Amino acid sequence: MIQRTHLLLKVKDAIRRSPVTALTGPRQCGKTTLSKEIAKDYESVFFDLENPTDKQALLAAPFITLRSLEKLIIIDEIHHAPELLPIIRVLCDEHNENRKFLILGSASSYLVKASSETLAGRIALIDMSGFGISEVGAESLKSLWLRGGFPLSFLADDQDSFKWRLDFVRTFLESDIPQLGINIPSESLRRFWVMLSHYHGNIWNAAEFARSLSTSEPTARKYLDILSGALVVRQLQPWHENIAKRQVRSPKVYIRDTGLLHALLMLEDKKIMEHPKLGASWEGFIIEQLSLLNDAPLFFWATHAGSEIDLITIVGGKRVGVEIKYGDAPAMTKSIKLATDDLNLYRVYVIYPGDRSYFLNENTKVIPAKNMDEIFTG
Repeated sequence: MIQRTHLLLKVKDAIRRSPVTALTGPRQCGKTTLSKEIAKDYESVFFDLENPTDKQALLAAPFITLRSLEKLIIIDEIHHAPELLPIIRVLCDEHNENRKFLILGSASSYLVKASSETLAGRIALIDMSGFGISEVGAESLKSLWLRGGFPLSFLADDQDSFKWRLDFVRTFLESDIPQLGINIPSESLRRFWVMLSHYHGNIWNAAEFARSLSTSEPTARKYLDILSGALVVRQLQPWHENIAKRQVRSPKVYIRDTGLLHALLMLEDKKIMEHPKLGASWEGFIIEQLSLLNDAPLFFWATHAGSEIDLITIVGGKRVGVEIKYGDAPAMTKSIKLATDDLNLYRVYVIYPGDRSYFLNENTKVIPAKNMDEIFTG
């Protein structure tokens, strides 16, 4: 079994600090497996709200049941019982240090809303994704990119991995989304998701999506927010700077897991290598991996005149830019120079799939993808 040491430590630290820890992530990303690993180090009890026996045992008399437990209480698929959240709040206010909650959910927007309305000041929120490069090792980077990070997809052989991802898309749309209380025809959401895969890495344009789907702009936006809230789509927000240039103000959209991206594009095995979305797929993969390595917020920057940089983040209080290239030997570009000057960037890293690191100038460095953690540590 692949060890997820960094994530384990992160969740344990949250449990130490907060009475409630919420672990959110898409279905099948490994939340339940991780929680059971965590449970080994605590006196704990586990309730799976998709298990009828567990659900009955907990919900028959939830306040009495939970109050009687002075241990780590793990509740999986918490969205099936939203009535538990006010009870958890009351129990948290008893300040019993022996009682902690770890709640798991597949919709981050649901738990973020719950925390603001019910558990404000009592909950630590941790988003979980599939495997990251720090977990599978640099030697598996290409497989991670092609198959994605979902454990059952990554660990399967190529043919079974692709079939698993196609099945995931279907069950996600036909079963998981309705279980979150969202009543949208699965075929409509599928059409939108497939269309979004062809726009992967592009600026969101609600009008264009609405025209293509024969629907309204608010409906297209609703679909985007649903998939973002279910943690299968990323909306990368734009950076704004006080400069005399017209800057892009809409987000970029990405399918968060590149294995799912390739399945939605119907690209088996290594066929992405011959596809027009090759560069965008690689870009989305690196963005997702960087988000797993550090909690620093990520933005992109672009102007209507064509200047842009793929990512901006803050490291040690300084602005750092990131360009992502799929090529053998990235070179200095006009966009990098303009972004460095306009945004006063401390350093720009250019990430590529090669093996050598080298400088393009005194503050622009090319680094291999396997060394991308250098952005936050170097």
